[in-house]
Amino acid sequence: MQTIPPLPFLQQELTVATLGPATVPSPLGLSTTPGDDIADYVPDDARVLYDVETRAGVAFGAPVLFEKAGPREHIYFEPHRARAALVTCGGLCPGLNNVLRSMVLELHHKYRVASVLGFRYGYEGLDPSTGAPPTALGPGDVTHIHRHGGSVLGLSRGKREVPVMVDTLVRERVDVLFTIGGDGTLRGAHAIAEEIARRGAPIAVVGVPKTIDNDVELVDRTFGFDTAVEVARTAIDAAHTEALGAYNGVGIVKLMGRDAGFIAAAATIASREVNFCLVPEVRFDLEGPAGLLGALEKRLAERQHAVIVVAEGCGAALASGGAERDASGNVRYASAEADIGPYLRDLVTSHLKSRGVRATVKYIDPSYMIRSVPANASDSIFCDSLARNAVHAGMAGKTDMVVGRIHGVFTHVPLSVVAGGRKRVNPDGGLWLAVTEATGQGRLWSGGGA
Repeated sequence: MQTIPPLPFLQQELTVATLGPATVPSPLGLSTTPGDDIADYVPDDARVLYDVETRAGVAFGAPVLFEKAGPREHIYFEPHRARAALVTCGGLCPGLNNVLRSMVLELHHKYRVASVLGFRYGYEGLDPSTGAPPTALGPGDVTHIHRHGGSVLGLSRGKREVPVMVDTLVRERVDVLFTIGGDGTLRGAHAIAEEIARRGAPIAVVGVPKTIDNDVELVDRTFGFDTAVEVARTAIDAAHTEALGAYNGVGIVKLMGRDAGFIAAAATIASREVNFCLVPEVRFDLEGPAGLLGALEKRLAERQHAVIVVAEGCGAALASGGAERDASGNVRYASAEADIGPYLRDLVTSHLKSRGVRATVKYIDPSYMIRSVPANASDSIFCDSLARNAVHAGMAGKTDMVVGRIHGVFTHVPLSVVAGGRKRVNPDGGLWLAVTEATGQGRLWSGGGA
C-alpha cells in the first residue's frame, strides 16, 4: 500500500498563538445554534483539512489541520477599551483600500472598538525618528477609498528596528496591530510578535497577505491577483492587436512575478492569444536548437505574427551579484542589469535582423498600471472577507498569525510558517499544463527535466 509523502511542516507548527483565554462575550449577536437563519459563530476547535485528495489504496496518516477563521462567540479584548492599528507595507496592489475600509467599518460598526489608528508609509510609520504621526481612522475617513487604487495610508519598503516599533505600539496603547503586506511584511510582523511576546505585552499581531504575485505559502489566493490578471489580459490583447497589424509582428509583454509566474501564467490562459509564456519556474533557452528564438522564427514563418509573455523574475538570469536592490533587499527587476523585458525585445529584434527576417517588434510593460488600479468586483469581495476575518481573529486575541485561505475556506496560519517559504508555479501541475495547451509551446530547453 502506498503512503502520502511527508508534508513540509508538522501539525504542531500550525498551532496559532493566543494572548490568553477569550472570556468577553462577542458583541456581534450571532447564533449559537447551528442551523439558525442567523450566521453562526465559528467554534474555536473548528479545523480545515490541508489535504482533501487521495487515491485508492493510499494510506492516510494523521490529518494536518488548519484552524478555521471566523467570528468567535467569546473574544479577548473589551471592545469599548480596545485600540486597533493598521499598516500597509511593500508595493502598491489593487484592493489595499478595500481591505482598509472593511477593517475600519468592521471594527467601528460591529465591534464598536474605542479607536482605530493608521500608521503612515508602512513600518516607517512605527519609527518616530522617520515616520509621520499616526492618523485616526473612522467610518467617515474611508467612505469612498475603495473606489481608488493605492493606499490612503501610503506604503514603504525596508526594515525598521523591531524594539523601536514595539515601543511605538506600547506608547500608542495599541491592542491589535493589523499588518497588510507580502512576505517581507509578514516576516516583519512575526519579528514584532516575537518581541511583544518577550515583553509579555498583551498586543495581538494579525497579518493580511498582500502580494500581487499570489506567491504566499499555504494561501491559495492573495488579493489583487484577479485584478492584475484582468488588466494584464488587456495588455496582452493590445500586444496581439499590434502583432496582427504588421507583417511578422511580434508583441512582447512583461508582467510582474518576482519569483513566481502566476500572473503571467493566468493572464496567458485568460487571453488565449499568447504563443510563448516564460516564467521563472520553468527553464528555457533563448538560443540553441530548442530555444525561444528558433521557435519564434518557426512561428513567424507559419503565421506571420507572435505574442510573447515574460514574467519579470526571468531576469534573475541576467542579474549579477551587484544588481540593484530595493530597500527590502530584493533584486530590482526593473533595473538596467536585470530587466528581462527590454533585453528580450532587443535580442529578438537583433536575432531576426541577423537572420534576414523582416519583422516589427512591439514591447509593452503594464506593471505600474496593473499595481495602481482599483480592485475589480471579484477582488473587492475577497478583500472584504479577508478584512473581516482578520478583525475577528485580532479581537479574539489570536496573534503572530496571518489570515489565509485553503480549498476556499479562510484559515488562521502562524506567521512563522507562512514567512518561511513562497508558493511557486509547479512545472508538472495543472496550471502550467493549461499554459502549454493554450499557447501550443513546446519545451524551450534542450536539457532534461522541467
